[in-house]
Amino acid sequence: MTRFSASTPTERRKLVVDAITAHRERGSPFCTLTADPETASEPDFDSESKSAASGADDGSDAGDEDGTEEELPPWIQFGDRTLNLDCTDEELEALKTLVGEFPAFKIEQLRSPEDADGTNVRISAKADANRIAQFVDRAFREVYGCSESVTVWAVEV
Repeated sequence: MTRFSASTPTERRKLVVDAITAHRERGSPFCTLTADPETASEPDFDSESKSAASGADDGSDAGDEDGTEEELPPWIQFGDRTLNLDCTDEELEALKTLVGEFPAFKIEQLRSPEDADGTNVRISAKADANRIAQFVDRAFREVYGCSESVTVWAVEV
């Protein structure tokens, strides 16, 4: 893989396909894609309403040194034909609608830990990398409310 970010719909989908391909070739447990917080939001985006459930498998700590919660940017992981993401209740409703448009995708697990504000969702994605890339790009835009020009990063492959 030679590039790790993209900011147009076509380039983002290509990046997702490349990340999935690299992940499979390397035999890694998953690949992680994240929205760049600097380009993620629409001008009228209400950042207070967007808080992901902490539970990413990336081992990151969502808290600052002073104990305050730091908002994580939207992220989506793919591994073993499964998408993994966190969302708020509002985002979950948008996600269910989006999954309904992809017949090869199915919500397999919803987990809402007591200590997290949100739900971790596992979606089986029995589709080729191109179809998964279409879903991921739309999820960043339609579920997380990211702007048309959001930059998506492949942060782990």
